[in-house]
Amino acid sequence: MVMVREEDDPAPEGAEYKHGLTPPMRDARRRRFRREPDLNAELVHRVEKDLISIMQGVPVNQNASVAGGGEGGDRKKAAPAPAPKPDVQEPAANGEEAEADRSDSDESDS
Repeated sequence: MVMVREEDDPAPEGAEYKHGLTPPMRDARRRRFRREPDLNAELVHRVEKDLISIMQGVPVNQNASVAGGGEGGDRKKAAPAPAPKPDVQEPAANGEEAEADRSDSDESDS
């Protein structure tokens, strides 16, 4: 540790830490280098195949039905279409109603 002081000042009488200015870190090595979680080998293999098929341009659902032989290919369902939002106002055909929605702060920007 480097201390800066005047020549005439006595050395401070305080606690010194052997590892620097702060107390040593506890369990730092164990926390930093902890074991990786075990992964399911079948899941990793299936995801690898899906990624390769995506990179080749083959849709994943089509590849799953071909690779699975029709047994488990139907497990993946297509995502449902988003429902339309009934509360959304459509913009007006003419600019009159659209101008009414503007706030006072919008006018100051012009």
